Amino acid sequence: MNSNGDGKPVDLSTPADWRVYRGTGWPSGEGTPRLPEAPPWRRFGGEGAADRPADDGGESDRRIGKMRNNGRRPYRGEVAMVNAALYLRRPLLVTGRPGTGKSCLAYLIARELGLGPVLRWPITSRSTLKDGLYLYDAIGRVQDAGARGEGPGAPDIGDYVHLGPLGTALLPYDTPRVLLIDELDKSDIDLPNDLLNVFEEGEYDIPELVRLAKRQSEVSVLTHDRHGSAMVRDGVVRCRSFPIVIITSNGEREFPPAFLRRCLNFRVEPPDFEQLGAMVAAQFGGADKVDIARLIQDFLERSAELGGLASDQLLNAVHLATELATSGAYQSDDEWKDLLKAIWHPLSTTEPG
Repeated sequence: MNSNGDGKPVDLSTPADWRVYRGTGWPSGEGTPRLPEAPPWRRFGGEGAADRPADDGGESDRRIGKMRNNGRRPYRGEVAMVNAALYLRRPLLVTGRPGTGKSCLAYLIARELGLGPVLRWPITSRSTLKDGLYLYDAIGRVQDAGARGEGPGAPDIGDYVHLGPLGTALLPYDTPRVLLIDELDKSDIDLPNDLLNVFEEGEYDIPELVRLAKRQSEVSVLTHDRHGSAMVRDGVVRCRSFPIVIITSNGEREFPPAFLRRCLNFRVEPPDFEQLGAMVAAQFGGADKVDIARLIQDFLERSAELGGLASDQLLNAVHLATELATSGAYQSDDEWKDLLKAIWHPLSTTEPG
C-alpha cells in the first residue's frame, strides 16, 4: 500500500494495465475505448467535425475472418509496439516476408478499438503524395460547366475534389482513423521523404480550394469512404487526432533515416502452427471433414523447403480441401499432392520447385 498524497492509501499490488490494444481481434464490447492522450508535440488543432462510417460493410471479416473461441495469439512484440504507436501517435512501419499478415494488423486494430473502416492506400511505383491526399478533376469540371452553363445550376468545385485515403485520414475526426499504407517498398524513391511534412504537421492544403477561400470559405468534398463527404474550410485539411498509420514493407529496400526516425519499427515473423490454426479457424470455423492439423504441418514443411510461403496459400488449400470433402468428390493421393504443389508454389522464381 502507498499514499496518494491526501493520506488515503492506494493499492499498488495490482498495477494498472497500460495496454489499449490487446491483439485478440475481439471488439472491446464497450464502444471505442478511451485512447491515451497524445504527447504535446503530437496534438493538432483541427476544427470542425468529420463523420466516419459506422461499419466497414464486412471488409474486416473478409480480410481477417471472424473471431472464434479465444481469439488469436498476437505476434511476438505486436501488442507492445501497437500500443507504443497509439501513445506516441507515430506511424508503425511493419516489415516482414510477403504473406505473413502485415496488412491484417490494420484491420485487427480497427475492429478491436472500434475505429470504423480501414482507409487503405495500396502503393505502386507511380504513387505520389498528391494521390494519397486528393485528386482534382479539372477536366470533368470544365466539361460539366460547358454542358450546364453558369448560374445556379453550375457545378460546385467540391464535386470534383476527391480526398484520397491519406487525405481522408487527416480530417478532423473525434477519434483517429486507421490508415494502411500498403507495400511502401514499391513506391518511387521520393515518396517516403514526401510523407515527412504531412506526418509532422498533420495537415495539408488543397490549392484549388485555397484560391476560392475568400469567395467560398467552406466546400463540401468527396472522401475516400464509399458515398462519403466532408466539409473543408479555407482549403486546409487539419487533423484533430492523428490517424493510426500502419505502413507495410517486405524489406526489399532501405528507407531514408529521416523517414525511419518518424516511425516505430516492428518486424513480423512468419506465423507458427498455433497462429495458423487460429487464422484457419477465423475463416472456416470447424471444417470437420478436413484434417486441419495435418494440412498446417504439411504447409509449414513445404514453406521451409521453399524459403517461405504466404498464409493465404494455406487458406486456399483448406478451402479446396473442404470443398472436395463436402462434395464427396474423389481424388487420389497423387492428384491431391499435385494440387498442393500447384497451390503452394514458390513466391520467387529463384526458389526451388
